[in-house]
Amino acid sequence: MSDVKKVVLAYSGGLDTSVIVKWLQETYDCEVVTFTADIGQGEEVEPARAKAQALGVKEIYIEDLREEFVRDYVYPMFRANTVYEGEYLLGTSIARPLIARRLIEIANQTGADAISHGATGKGNDQVRFELGAYALKPGVKVIAPWREWDLNSREKLMAYCEQHQIPVDFSTKKKKSPYSMDANLLHISYEGGNLEDPWAEAEEDMWRWSVSPEAAPEQPTYVELTYEKGDIVAIDGQTMKPHEVLEKLNKLGGDNGIGRLDIVENRYVGMKSRGCYETPGGTIMLRAHRAIESLTLDREEAHLKDELMPKYAEVIYNGYWWSPERRMLQAAIDETQKSVNGVVRMKLYKGSATVVGRKSEQSLFDESIATFEDDAGAYDQKDAEGFIKLNALRLRIAAGKGRKQD
Repeated sequence: MSDVKKVVLAYSGGLDTSVIVKWLQETYDCEVVTFTADIGQGEEVEPARAKAQALGVKEIYIEDLREEFVRDYVYPMFRANTVYEGEYLLGTSIARPLIARRLIEIANQTGADAISHGATGKGNDQVRFELGAYALKPGVKVIAPWREWDLNSREKLMAYCEQHQIPVDFSTKKKKSPYSMDANLLHISYEGGNLEDPWAEAEEDMWRWSVSPEAAPEQPTYVELTYEKGDIVAIDGQTMKPHEVLEKLNKLGGDNGIGRLDIVENRYVGMKSRGCYETPGGTIMLRAHRAIESLTLDREEAHLKDELMPKYAEVIYNGYWWSPERRMLQAAIDETQKSVNGVVRMKLYKGSATVVGRKSEQSLFDESIATFEDDAGAYDQKDAEGFIKLNALRLRIAAGKGRKQD
């Protein structure tokens, strides 16, 4: 007899998690509570209710978390200009701590003994969900079916559905995408299929959110982004909520062929994985944020922040959002953003997001000093001679002692 009486499942309404509902009921003889989050994946989440009800689920949670997702997770991450391994904008990684938090909160509300998820035993998501869960509820039991069952293929899952009369959307039964996809307001990811060969080019009809750069409009699109304390608060002068900002930038970026990425990344569990990503809005946000920081941050402040960023990116990628080191890094990053206010003008054209203007009342750019024209004595160029000699002193001493320089 299982000691699990009730479990909260992160439920999408798709094939895998529908099988998991029935499997949990059978294997653990327990009540299942389903939780479905709308974080901007672009698909209706309400149909999950009928599917869960058909499986005998009594407690069903379906929540619109788009605003919270962008405001409390995406925006803080972008204040750091976060990029993993030089390219990946962490679209999947940043959604997991929010889902983990709601799983735990619902477990507490409903008196559940355990939580469950549909992440496989090969990927990063199992780590992210479970690290978050244990950080927020140390004694929680986590059930990860993919690490327990033998239903390790689509054919076995379909056979299980037929055996247990689990409704399947037959319109997609024979037309399922060959890719494993994950989407939210920040990005959509693609893995599997022909992408498992790192030499194979991604097929054009795979991409969902963006046109190819070749098919993008012949005329550029200009957009102005207003920043307050490092966050975009308005587009072209129109005030917007965080999730509305990202929705708008996704549309503008996708229409102009921006945000496609094809990479091989190092998963936390040890293997390399080839994936493709579409992050149109995030790509624009990253370029624009660096532009407003270039105007408003002190040099050493900006450089130190850039040194911290790879560690911050690794912390998020590996699933440590709820860790003390992430909170420490976040506090340092947020401290730098107090003066990151102003407007950035971007030019979107055939796959490129180019900064073409920036302005701020907190700007540290002094035209009277930087000018190539007469600066009226604002900067004495003779001072540079002593600066150079002092900084060359150790090099001159070493060379004078015969130290090799090559």
